[in-house]
Amino acid sequence: MKIAAPLLASLSLACGAHAQQTIVFSTESYPPFSYQEPGGNYRGVGIDQVVIIMQDAGTPYTMEIMPWARAIAMAETQSMHCVFAAARTPEREPRFKWVVPLFVDRSILVRHAGSKVAATTLEEAKQYTVGTHRADYTEGLLKSSGFPKVDLSANVDTTLRKLLQDRIDMMPMSEGVYQKLKADGTPIEKVILFTEQHLGIACNPDVPDELIARMQAGLDRLIKDGTQTEILKRYGIGVPQ
Repeated sequence: MKIAAPLLASLSLACGAHAQQTIVFSTESYPPFSYQEPGGNYRGVGIDQVVIIMQDAGTPYTMEIMPWARAIAMAETQSMHCVFAAARTPEREPRFKWVVPLFVDRSILVRHAGSKVAATTLEEAKQYTVGTHRADYTEGLLKSSGFPKVDLSANVDTTLRKLLQDRIDMMPMSEGVYQKLKADGTPIEKVILFTEQHLGIACNPDVPDELIARMQAGLDRLIKDGTQTEILKRYGIGVPQ
């Protein structure tokens, strides 16, 4: 399990005075929200916020990037596990304890640049094959919204590759991720808005309420003092209006 240097530092500090049970965080590779640098360190909008939150909470923790389906399943089934950045949807609400929002996200449907895919409403979009990755909240939303042709992949990178190879017509994507990919030269174009939701930390129900409260207080401070906005800007993401 690989964790960045700041995580190791916070882990050793937290373990000093009193033995506390370690919180295990999992997330997926989804730049610029979470990713692994060539040197092995974890970075991203979500990761940077979680590091500060847990340093403030004074609780030992570890972190690992893995496929999303595995990450969210671990948080749901294993004690003292949390996953981020998870969309807080009505279906997920009772299954976890929540710390929100790491980001208020708009999800859009995007196409391969230059393709003839066109839609001005969600109803018009339903004629196309839309891809996403397994266990992502968009899988459930696409199906519950009546999209008949949903193509599932193991991770977001595979879905994007399919889009660029014209094996699917569209895919839902965070607007923040879209901004970063466009800036990096990825040939994609926005079609229409899909949905809007809060992304946050979703924890197993066994995580103590007192710890959840400390984590939420830490996140609230990040939002109030402008640190969250600065982190978003650091990764080239505009704050949703």
